[in-house]
Amino acid sequence: GLNFDSDAAVQFSDKLMEFVSWHAIYNSAMIAKVKGAYETFKGSKWDRGLFPVDTIKLLEEERGIETGILPTATMDWAPVREAVKQYGMRNSNTMAIAPTATIANISGALPSVEPIYKNLYVKSNFSWEFTCVNDALVIELRALGLWNDTMLEKIKQLDGNIESIIEIPETLRNKYKEAFQIDPHWVIMHAAVRGKWIDQSQSINIFMNTT
Repeated sequence: GLNFDSDAAVQFSDKLMEFVSWHAIYNSAMIAKVKGAYETFKGSKWDRGLFPVDTIKLLEEERGIETGILPTATMDWAPVREAVKQYGMRNSNTMAIAPTATIANISGALPSVEPIYKNLYVKSNFSWEFTCVNDALVIELRALGLWNDTMLEKIKQLDGNIESIIEIPETLRNKYKEAFQIDPHWVIMHAAVRGKWIDQSQSINIFMNTT
């Protein structure tokens, strides 16, 4: 229910990635308890008690600039730090957000951590050609009695962009902005707060509504 281009959505990305990070790191330590730490654990950042969130300060010192990302947390990390200290890590890296566009299209979800590319479009790849529809938008339009053949034709004519369809409530038009309608600043802000929890990397696309 959050607009992608909002502070509330960025805060949600922060909390969500923290949750994933907490469990990924803790469970790697639990596997290390049984199977031992990975071969080069000794001397690593993990071994020195440096978690991804701790490296923000190192990055700022190295570059001589502030990132603007606060190393704040909402979960209790003491048990995770103690587990890593006691048992080590089974995996040198536990998290990497990868592009999942094709899989997402097939399963009816949005690709990875990105905003909606388009509310309606046809995609072709090496597998086949298929129509991608924003099912969440369709569900909400149905609930309002707005989903019919006429509405479908309007959305088709506008290439998926619902911004100018005044029959659709403004709250929905804002909520279902397509990727090229959203200031890239928001995509970067989401990535930045996720990045403080990720120990490997993340793949994101920057959508520029220009040539």
